[in-house]
Amino acid sequence: MTINRRELVEQCVTFGALTIATATPLSAIASAWDDAESKRQPTPWCELGPFYKRDAPRASMLRGPHDPGMAMSVAGIVYSVKGEILRDATLEVWQTDNAGHYDNEGYRYRAILLPDQKGGYAFDSVLPGHYPDRVCQHVHYLVTAPGHKPLVTQLYFATDPVFEGNPDKNYKRDPLITSRELVRPVMIKGDPQQIVAAVNFDIVLERA
Repeated sequence: MTINRRELVEQCVTFGALTIATATPLSAIASAWDDAESKRQPTPWCELGPFYKRDAPRASMLRGPHDPGMAMSVAGIVYSVKGEILRDATLEVWQTDNAGHYDNEGYRYRAILLPDQKGGYAFDSVLPGHYPDRVCQHVHYLVTAPGHKPLVTQLYFATDPVFEGNPDKNYKRDPLITSRELVRPVMIKGDPQQIVAAVNFDIVLERA
C-alpha cells in the first residue's frame, strides 16, 4: 500500500518523527514538500562557439549510413526549473564529424529538434572528433521555449580520452567546460555489428 505526502506527514507527526513548529496546515506543508522535490537545477551555460549557423534542417538522423566513427544516440527531456515538461521548446544542435571538422558550407551534423508530447527529444549522430582549438569532444546546444531564458550549452562525454577515465578529477582540462554536470555517462548498446554510444542529456530552462 502506498500513502500520499499528506498521510506521510500526518503519520510522522503522530509517531513523533516530525515536529511542526508552525501554524501552517499539513496540506500546505505536504504541497511545499512536493514542490521542493519537483524543482530542478537549470542546465549550466556553456560557450556558443564560432560555428553556429541558423536555419538548420529539422532532422533527428544526423549520420549517414556509411559515415565513419562511433554511432551515437542522444536523448533527453526538456524541463522548466519547476519540473514542468516543455513541449513547445526548440533545440538546435551542431557538432563536428568524426574527424573534428564542422560543415560550415552546408548542414551536416546540424539539426533543429522539437520535443514530443512527453517533452522528449532524440537524435542519432556519431561521436564528434577533437579539433585543434578545443580540448574535448562536444555537441553544441541552443534551446529556447516561450516564457523561458534561451540556453546556450554543450554536451560532453565521460568516455573522452582527455579525462583519462576520471571526469570528476579531469573535466577542467578543457577550460570551456563550466560544470561537471555537462559531462555525461556513455552507455554502449547494440550487438558487435551495430554498436551505439547512448547518452542521456536532459535540459532544464529558467523562467524569463
